[in-house]
Amino acid sequence: MFFSHHILFSSFADSRDKVLWEKRYETEAYILGKEPVEFLKEHIGLLPRGKALDLAMGEGRNAVFLAKHGFEVDGCDISEHAVKKARKLAAENHATIHAFIADLETYQLPKDTYDVIACFYYLQRDLVPQMKAALKPGGMIIYETYTTENRERGFKGPKEEEYLLQPNELLRLFEDLKIVYYRELVLDNKKAIASLIAKK
Repeated sequence: MFFSHHILFSSFADSRDKVLWEKRYETEAYILGKEPVEFLKEHIGLLPRGKALDLAMGEGRNAVFLAKHGFEVDGCDISEHAVKKARKLAAENHATIHAFIADLETYQLPKDTYDVIACFYYLQRDLVPQMKAALKPGGMIIYETYTTENRERGFKGPKEEEYLLQPNELLRLFEDLKIVYYRELVLDNKKAIASLIAKK
């Protein structure tokens, strides 16, 4: 009985998440802009060219940037509106991306497939083993998201513990890979983040 209730609650939570994200992205404007995350722009030269996956890509700004730099890009998001906007942004930039809807709570990443996996401002800890398995040997993860300090300082961003990294947590999550770059800081007095590049 408890098990069934748990399954129902999970399904409810997943559909509620989808509704929230659909509402957020349904506006015509690109709510996060069309430019990629600075951390990706600054370190694109470190990443091995080939096939890339952008997880929880939102409106596609990072996926399109990767495509414009010669990557074959898969990008997924739970929101249908976000995926449509990502395709539109790709077309505007004469870039090609394979954008698709996926709920990362249930979607299985294909193993040994990607040269680069990008994840920006999305935290799902139980996805990390799949991310590592989905990398080809020599492939790299590039990751950036909020830390608990972001909430402590009252900056914009998620408040729930499950969406915030503890100090050094991102480093520990990928410590079995070769750490190429790591930082944890308050950026421009606007957000507290951790950023990582790690190689399989």
